[in-house]
Amino acid sequence: MNLSAADTGSGIALGRQMTVEFYDCKSATLTNAAELERVFLHAAQVSGAHVVDSVFHSFDPQGVSGVVVISESHFAVHAWPEHDYAAVDLFTCGAGVDFDLAVKALAEGMQSGYWIISSLVNRGILGDTGVERLVPVVENENSRGLQLSWKSRYEHTGARAMSSCIDIYGCSAIDLSDEAELKKFTGEVVELLAENSAGQYEWGCSENNDEIEFACSFDRGHLSGFACPDRSGIYLDVFTTGFFDPREIAEFAMRKLGGQYYRMQPQVRQ
Repeated sequence: MNLSAADTGSGIALGRQMTVEFYDCKSATLTNAAELERVFLHAAQVSGAHVVDSVFHSFDPQGVSGVVVISESHFAVHAWPEHDYAAVDLFTCGAGVDFDLAVKALAEGMQSGYWIISSLVNRGILGDTGVERLVPVVENENSRGLQLSWKSRYEHTGARAMSSCIDIYGCSAIDLSDEAELKKFTGEVVELLAENSAGQYEWGCSENNDEIEFACSFDRGHLSGFACPDRSGIYLDVFTTGFFDPREIAEFAMRKLGGQYYRMQPQVRQ
């Protein structure tokens, strides 16, 4: 049941919380804690909020979490650059904060191509008898069935295979134009994918317009992609029968390549 202040009689809310899903953001911004902090400070200011402090933290190898503390409450974010996605939480206990202005400023700052307001909830509804408690924690009961890991998603759907596109940018640890280095790198990825079956794979490559196309197959699947030395980028397509953790593979590749950030599009295959 979703009760508003009107449902509870004469009452007010101690606060109002909006969650917003920002998609198709500029991934380079989502990897930069200082830039993301600047975007959120600006959004708080234009919304009419009074900034008290801010903390933004970069994770290894990528991802940013941050919060701007305002006298009216907070603006918070967790960013997934690999999905061009940022989850944002806006909370205010003051009527002077304009959420619409804040959302517009955040969308512009993160260069979001698409965003949705996923919830708008009154918090701490005060009725005639004190603080009402009939306020839902989860607005849609179906949300309780969503998984929070690719492993649980794979098992829940009864999938038989897994695939993922993984794009890594700003590679500096190897020479992407060197076929021998590429072969060594792909072999290390295959070893991880194929559960330590190093050497038991076939590898081939070809050069086309200064890009190197490569592919290798192994017992459980295949790994293919393009290396683009002029853009310091590499684009991987991974497929296996059975499960692999796409984030583990992406972060492993990031470390080996000395990448600045990555994006990925995993799929469970039924």
